[in-house]
Amino acid sequence: MVALPDRPLMSAEEYLAWEPTQEERYEYWDGEVVAMTGGTRDHNRISGNFFRILDDALVDRPCEPYIADVKVQVEPGRKYFYPDVVVTCDDRDNDPQLVQFPSLIIEVLSPSTEALDRGAKFAKYRQFSTLQEYVLVQVQQPGVELFRCNQQSQWVLSEYSLGDSLLLESVGVEIAIADLYRQVQFS
Repeated sequence: MVALPDRPLMSAEEYLAWEPTQEERYEYWDGEVVAMTGGTRDHNRISGNFFRILDDALVDRPCEPYIADVKVQVEPGRKYFYPDVVVTCDDRDNDPQLVQFPSLIIEVLSPSTEALDRGAKFAKYRQFSTLQEYVLVQVQQPGVELFRCNQQSQWVLSEYSLGDSLLLESVGVEIAIADLYRQVQFS
């Protein structure tokens, strides 16, 4: 992500009106507009595979998955992020531009965003009372990390490799890790 050069700060209301008219996607961090950098083909493939699997599995359920172009309102008026995939199962989520009550958030890691996805973004995402699971997916080599909020409100990490299956309790879907990496080549 890159902050726009020489761009004045804007209010959340200005951002929400301005951003849909742009060709690129921009996140919003306390008045600062941050351009989303382009991803790789493998990043896009993994995000698409995850979305496709969830979309197929949730077709007859009250949960709705979204990919890349739907932002999450992390802090009203302060922070709006674009996760790679987000799922909401909350009927209060009816804003056409954003998700306010996510159950599941998935970030596909890239070298330029990994520290942010693991750190500042995860810290903000954990503030959602509706968020049950946060998934980080490696691109350079097969590997998935699942953070699940337990009954004591603690986030517990589970790690998965290529031969494993990932059970997403938040949406009741089990996914073979190999299916997430379909058509992805590792060196």
